[in-house]
Amino acid sequence: MRPYIPPEKSLPEITIKAIILGIILAIVLGAANVYLGLYVGMTVSASIPAAVISMAILRGGRLRANILENNIVQTAASSGEALAAGVIFTIPALVLMGYWTKFPYAIVTIIAALGGSLGTLYTIITRRAFIVEERLPYPEGTACADVLIAGDKGGVYAAPILYGGILGAVYKFFTGRAWAGSLEAAKFVGGSLAFFGSDLSVALGAVGYIVGLNIAVLVFIGGAIAWFILIPAYIAHQGLSNVISTYGTDNPIDLAYSVWSAKIRLVGAGTMLVGGLWSIIKLRKPIASGIKGGIKAAKMKAAGEEILRTEHDMPMTYTLALTMAFVIPLAVFYWYILDKYIGVTGGTSVGSTVVAAIVMLIVGFLASSIAAYLAGIVGSSNNPVSGITIMTLILTALLLKYAVGLSGIEGAAATILVAAVICSAAAIAGDVMQDLATGHIVGATPWKQQAMEIVGTFAAAFVMAPVLNMLHQAYGIGSKELPAPQANLMASISKGIFEGTLDMRMFAIGIIIAIIFIVMDEILAMRKSRFRTPVMPVAVGIYLPIGLAVPILIGGIVRYIVERRKKAVSEVDPGVVSAAGLIAGEALAGIAIAGLVISAITTKWIFLVGVLIAVLFIGIFAVKKAKMPTIMTTLFLVLGGLAYAATKAGISYLPEILGFITMLASLYFVHELAIKYKIEGSS
Repeated sequence: MRPYIPPEKSLPEITIKAIILGIILAIVLGAANVYLGLYVGMTVSASIPAAVISMAILRGGRLRANILENNIVQTAASSGEALAAGVIFTIPALVLMGYWTKFPYAIVTIIAALGGSLGTLYTIITRRAFIVEERLPYPEGTACADVLIAGDKGGVYAAPILYGGILGAVYKFFTGRAWAGSLEAAKFVGGSLAFFGSDLSVALGAVGYIVGLNIAVLVFIGGAIAWFILIPAYIAHQGLSNVISTYGTDNPIDLAYSVWSAKIRLVGAGTMLVGGLWSIIKLRKPIASGIKGGIKAAKMKAAGEEILRTEHDMPMTYTLALTMAFVIPLAVFYWYILDKYIGVTGGTSVGSTVVAAIVMLIVGFLASSIAAYLAGIVGSSNNPVSGITIMTLILTALLLKYAVGLSGIEGAAATILVAAVICSAAAIAGDVMQDLATGHIVGATPWKQQAMEIVGTFAAAFVMAPVLNMLHQAYGIGSKELPAPQANLMASISKGIFEGTLDMRMFAIGIIIAIIFIVMDEILAMRKSRFRTPVMPVAVGIYLPIGLAVPILIGGIVRYIVERRKKAVSEVDPGVVSAAGLIAGEALAGIAIAGLVISAITTKWIFLVGVLIAVLFIGIFAVKKAKMPTIMTTLFLVLGGLAYAATKAGISYLPEILGFITMLASLYFVHELAIKYKIEGSS
């Protein structure tokens, strides 16, 4: 694939205006996602919103930016959101465990800045393997590239992404107001439980369209294993009455989620561990080639030879030097924290520090590589960073418990501190690879993006502790207002290992499942089958709620239908571009809604914002004689209005059914554009 800006053409990338705007957005979006993550347990991908904001601000006069400058802005800005996920999934666990009453500025900042930056450095080694050799789809990276190219080209290219963006935004404003975020049903059957559900998200359907049917099917298979087999089997084995007593609820939906959260997610973590190791083994040659290529490039540059601009990573010598420059201070700092804050002294603290340094290097690279790989399958927003952290948490805790001899709450706290570094690295790694995928499409220079990721990470790191302390003082982390679900999970797992209450059988089941799928994939490879069973999409499906897998599967089926009808889908596929619009619209609306929620705007007014957007663009599309977008936006408005009325009337399930139909309509729209809309260069 030839980049949008060819390698032989050089445009300004790292400029003063791009650096300043990138840093500002990294801080703002990072702070906003700290609140969002503590509130609902997830963050909103910032790459596309940052790209749109950059294009809006840097569009005229002296401020006018080219596509590569806008790409640099979104690269730096998105690192703030990713770092927020790494921090809030782990560090608040120390407050929840009672070890801290507030967040020490120096500790949080150093862990976030250096840990997050390690994630960038680790991806330099795997960039070529995942993006160039393996050609992972990176759905949000593709969507962001389409947004940037549409902004640069305008006209016929921009139309599909605008259409999709409006539908995605309207749908997001209606979700949680006209209909709930998911359509779910569960029932006790005999001595067990049956459950089915689907998230209501046009962005997830768009992800399925971009990644294709094979991966979409595997994600669904993983979800089916977890929700249709493992959860019912666990409840039946333990006894329904015992499980109800243990989790304190007789609501079948709540009980299913409780078992999934406490038990089945560990299966997913075990599957991820083996799948991640196998992925590294399978890609060992491209990874080794990437390392050798980096060293060779450094020698070529020193000899004055020219390197292809779009393949110019940060020199491997710099990468290795910076890795050691970050890991050694982190290890020394870890020793200091153990002695001063946790009460682990003498030989035990030295042993713990050595273990921590090894884990940060080896397990940190593994975790970052897994995160970077998974981002290529399901995107950054759905990347199960907490699952990767659970894997790390278990490995670190076992080493500290049995190799060093730590125990009790001290061991749990020491484990969280190591996991915080690796979680920050993994979160940044997934984001970096998504941004590098964007850069690969638009024709950016990799080393410049890698440098700006580190700049954005450091900028965001400086505000993490103040924001955490402000929210903790205002609401109380762990309270109803800020439940911090992911940090609570990390605290309970860490304590469970040191107290001997964690069910390691679930982790072992995940390992067995991974081995089964690896063997199947190798058999299919020998038979040269078009359908393959790589284990990582299955691991994602097991770890995440089944509801996420359903729209992804539907999107994959739509892509398959399009490919059958068109015989081939070109790189400039209007379906992919409009799917990118759905992702962009939902992401932008998600950021806007988060701001409205923080400002205490009521549900009714948020719904009305969606109505106003729909009405406005129905008029614009009608004037432009865009028939299909006019009909589809009108359909969204009608179905949203009916669902809102049904919600207010207290009618069960009807609003969510209407939301599901609307989601299907959005994917039908993508299908129609893919078949009928013509973009220059497309088939």
